[in-house]
Amino acid sequence: MKLFIDTGNLREIESLVPLGIIDGITTNPSLLAKESADPHALLKQICTTVRGPVSAEVVATDADGMVREGKELAGIDPYIVVKVPFTRDGVKACRRLVDEGIRVNVTLVFSPNQALMAAKVGASYVSPFVGRLDDISTAGMDLVKHIIEIFDNYEFPTEVLVASVRHPIHVVEAARLGADICTCPAAVIEAMFKHPLTDIGLEKFLKDWEKARQAAKV
Repeated sequence: MKLFIDTGNLREIESLVPLGIIDGITTNPSLLAKESADPHALLKQICTTVRGPVSAEVVATDADGMVREGKELAGIDPYIVVKVPFTRDGVKACRRLVDEGIRVNVTLVFSPNQALMAAKVGASYVSPFVGRLDDISTAGMDLVKHIIEIFDNYEFPTEVLVASVRHPIHVVEAARLGADICTCPAAVIEAMFKHPLTDIGLEKFLKDWEKARQAAKV
């Protein structure tokens, strides 16, 4: 499973990308608005740093506006993937952008029907939001399971990009279900490194090694 960072913060990206575990980035208008840099310039820097797919979202709500903005975003860098919301206009825009050779990530997907329609118009990615479903007492990972089953049945090339990830268990569940990608805040990725038994084990190894060195000096 590929691992993306859900962020617009270049420092977070530069901290994690050199580890070799990051395959791409997802951004949205809210994440980019938190940063002081010009959004287009920042997206270019992110593309240069990660050298993998970088989702950049339109803010228009009509199909013509989405296509216009999508073309502008795609012109920033070849790594840009244009992100459109799942709406009737979003589906229209996706079809038109795909016809022009632009990769599209259909976001804010909350049902298998939405994912199916996005795949039918050629989306490169669909982004089911698992955390937001969990928030309303609906099992977000059930949605992922159903989408994967549908896509496998009909061999859609659209990749399932699990989004709205809140904790490492979401990552494990996405991987077990066979999701193509999981996009996580940097804090979730950092939490994936941690386990108390690893810390205890390392501390013990170092203490034992130091004892052995001291004994050798006697």
